[in-house]
Amino acid sequence: MRTARQSRKTNETDITVELNLDGGDYSNATGVGFFDHMLDHIARHGRIGLNITAQGDTHIDDHHTVEDVGIVIGETLVEALGDKRGIERYGFASVPMDESLARVTIDLSGRPALVFNVNFTNPEGKIGTFDAQLVREFFNAVVNHGRFNCHIEVPVGENDHHIAEAIFKAFGRALRQAIAITGDDVPSTKGVL
Repeated sequence: MRTARQSRKTNETDITVELNLDGGDYSNATGVGFFDHMLDHIARHGRIGLNITAQGDTHIDDHHTVEDVGIVIGETLVEALGDKRGIERYGFASVPMDESLARVTIDLSGRPALVFNVNFTNPEGKIGTFDAQLVREFFNAVVNHGRFNCHIEVPVGENDHHIAEAIFKAFGRALRQAIAITGDDVPSTKGVL
């Protein structure tokens, strides 16, 4: 089983992430309702076990909690993947959510890079009470600490909730494809990832 557990405690947040790349239950309780809903989509559509508990300074805003959860997810992913022997490495998903469409492409290369081509539509920058800009902050943290390439694009979309939901679903599906065991070697001419 490819499992890992990581924790992070700072003056701003206290977070624990348990990850099972081969499936399992999911339960996400970060204190940020919309974010929990999005994390559930990663687990459900990625078919991974993902259990997150977080306490953060949400009385200030949600930024520290969302970013730090991303950091811990990335670190947990690195641990669970180990030497990445046998993984597919690349993953791609195109997911519609009503009028919105999100495309996510992943390369579990060991080199972090995020390309985020998304335009949210609400001029106030909110999805309910959630800051839409935190979607990018979350993925930036996951990618940098998970050490992989991730391209996220939304070519069409009018409803910001739908845009975000399509992104998180597509990320889960692309991740599922990239972590799939399809061989017995490290998928790189270098021999390491």
